[in-house]
Amino acid sequence: MRRPSRRALRAALVLGLAVSLPALPTAQARPGGPTAPAGPTAPVGPTAPTPPATPATPVGPTGPTGPTTPTPTEDAGAELVARRSGQGLEFGPCPVVEGLGPDVRCATLRVPLDYARPDGPQIGITVSRVRATGAGGAARQGALVYNPGGPGGNGMFFPLVADRPEWRRVHAAYDLVGYAPRGVGRSGPPLSCQDPARYAPAPTKAPSAAPDPADKAERLAAAGAYALGCARRTGPDRLGHYTTLNNVRDLHVLRAALGEPKLNFMGASYGTYLGAVYATLHPAHVRRMVFDSAVDPAPDRVWYRNNLAQAPGFERRWRDFRAWVARHHATYGLGTTPEAVLSSYERVRGALDREPAGGVVGTGQLHAAYLRAAYYDEVWPERAAALAAFLRGDPGPLTALAAPDPAAAAEGENATAAYTATLCNDAPWPADWETWDRDNTELARTAPFETWANAFLNLPCARWPVPERQRPVDVGGPAAALLPRTLVVAAERDGATPYPGALELQRRLGSEAALVTEEGAGTHGVVGGRNDCVDRHVERYLLTGDTSAWRVTCAPHPEPAPVSLDGRAAKAEGHPRALLPPVV
Repeated sequence: MRRPSRRALRAALVLGLAVSLPALPTAQARPGGPTAPAGPTAPVGPTAPTPPATPATPVGPTGPTGPTTPTPTEDAGAELVARRSGQGLEFGPCPVVEGLGPDVRCATLRVPLDYARPDGPQIGITVSRVRATGAGGAARQGALVYNPGGPGGNGMFFPLVADRPEWRRVHAAYDLVGYAPRGVGRSGPPLSCQDPARYAPAPTKAPSAAPDPADKAERLAAAGAYALGCARRTGPDRLGHYTTLNNVRDLHVLRAALGEPKLNFMGASYGTYLGAVYATLHPAHVRRMVFDSAVDPAPDRVWYRNNLAQAPGFERRWRDFRAWVARHHATYGLGTTPEAVLSSYERVRGALDREPAGGVVGTGQLHAAYLRAAYYDEVWPERAAALAAFLRGDPGPLTALAAPDPAAAAEGENATAAYTATLCNDAPWPADWETWDRDNTELARTAPFETWANAFLNLPCARWPVPERQRPVDVGGPAAALLPRTLVVAAERDGATPYPGALELQRRLGSEAALVTEEGAGTHGVVGGRNDCVDRHVERYLLTGDTSAWRVTCAPHPEPAPVSLDGRAAKAEGHPRALLPPVV
């Protein structure tokens, strides 16, 4: 089986609770277009960061009635469809467009758009699979289903990890199953909120740390237009059916269609929330669950407050990147302190504001490219080298790094639409601009890097055209006592999904939930990164159902080696492989 391509692995979006892709027609750059808003799903140090102050205006899902559970009608519909799907799936060659190669087999699962009408309009969920090898005499333990997060991430690529030696023992015992959630990719019809041709124009302007009233008003109007575009292009009668609860129902039907009495599941970022809701609603159908980079599932955090909580985490990870660059001043020449490196970055930002690089890289593209440094430390050398080259008169590396890829526009537009629809439908959001303005103005005073970009990305939820929002499930509760051992994995300094969320998820999943923490590290998506200690604990759990302790800590993975401007590594890389593709 061939190794995944770079494009397949990145899946055309960036991760977690905040997708760093252009999503909204916002402030005009010169010559005009949308910004590249960014930043899921932050602990940002050995200790958990202080969450933002609770807004005075109620914004959480509790409201006057508190969290609710799915309606009996929808639950009954999901159980009916799950029973019907027990006849199985017909797997065959994957469509060439998926790019999965000949060893992966594909199928389509039919589910209702509305589970209250199980015989009503149907949608197709695309599924990919490689069978367990049984190598070394390993007994088959079932199918391991993976969700990469987002929401809006396409997990069809997951079986491709079977090619990696680190997955040999797990693949011997498990079928590896990926899928595209409803509305994503070919699981359709796909969600859309704007013409993909208009999705990523460039150059664009990133929001400032203190946007002026005119900029805010323009972005609020653009957010409303984007929300209306979601209803117009997806269909106002369909848009409200793209929710976490329906994603859970689809997963329940997929489990049954695979012939599995109990679910083996690995979710990253938003995928941890999906898995946690599944475990709460279907505890008797859980066998193994790995939660990688956990979202805080508390009902009053979903989703507005979870997004607020990212700002301090991203700020500290942004400083971590700059501190690393400063330690390698001899290679990059960008400054010997984090503050000096920030000054170098601001010089580049100012130059791009005056004259976009290559005519396509403005401050919006710069911000989106460097937000990835707050997710993955493996990208630090390339980004430091691009800044250094630009300041030495060569914009080529930065242009290559940050210019939007027109070929990825349709995939990115779809992913952003799915992200927006799911989060906006899942819970109440503040409808008054004053709440957003107050909360983000306060946050931006200490966390200017990502606060406003994240706010503007999620602002369509303030103008969402679906009249009735879901109210989040209260994860855990009595169901926790019925769950088998589960495993939460987290990096202590993760900026997208703050470490307190991992602690909260472990608490809610009950006494059988274990937690593996990578201390002092901040890469989002820990499983399959560059930490053998973490991977050993995950493998042991998947193969035996056991963990060594209730809480385990692993030392951080090695920092990346600096790479000089001519591309030569200054020292040997500590760990060149990656076990899983980037989470989204």
